Amino acid sequence: MDASRGLSRTRPAEILRSKLMMVEGEEEVKFFTALSKHLGITDVQVESYNGKGNLSSTLKALPKRSGFGRVVSLGIERDADDHPDRASQSVITALRNAGLPVPPSELDPVDGPPCVAFLIMPGNGRRGALEDLCLEAVAADPGMNCVNAFFDCLDTAGCAQPGSMPKARVHAFLASREAPDLRLGEAAAKGYWPWENGSLDHVKQFLQLVAKQG
Repeated sequence: MDASRGLSRTRPAEILRSKLMMVEGEEEVKFFTALSKHLGITDVQVESYNGKGNLSSTLKALPKRSGFGRVVSLGIERDADDHPDRASQSVITALRNAGLPVPPSELDPVDGPPCVAFLIMPGNGRRGALEDLCLEAVAADPGMNCVNAFFDCLDTAGCAQPGSMPKARVHAFLASREAPDLRLGEAAAKGYWPWENGSLDHVKQFLQLVAKQG
């Protein structure tokens, strides 16, 4: 992907675009790349910072990277996991330690340069991650009745529960699609997550916030 070269590589040596989004992992890169395509957004470079433990060091290194001077807009995505407030504070602390502008709260951008905004998944102060958001978006899909029945059956049979139920439920749902072996990000590119579902509105809002600056 020509534009895609900058989107698919992890932490390219040079920042090629004036709008940059840093996301937690490669599945998020593919998810936001697919959403950008759906929204007709072509000027946001999406990169992974390779896990929440690397966010602080990645942001500290950001101003030293070639091309950072052209960045007018920066977006940061992180999973809430079990502690949405702590996740939000970790992003704020990482930005402050990197000497970058610090937004007062989620989806509340601060002027720069660069303008900065952040999003904690799945959003709205809830626990969880991108998987939870995707499952919410397909909750009304008929296939989810079968997914629920499958895990109910495992529970009744006394089988051990998966280490991460949201991840397991995403895999089970995707196994019901035409291409059954896709990962979450690949499924986004295939159009398996319904972008028009209201549960994804705040994610689209975040991407549009990053894209509209400059």
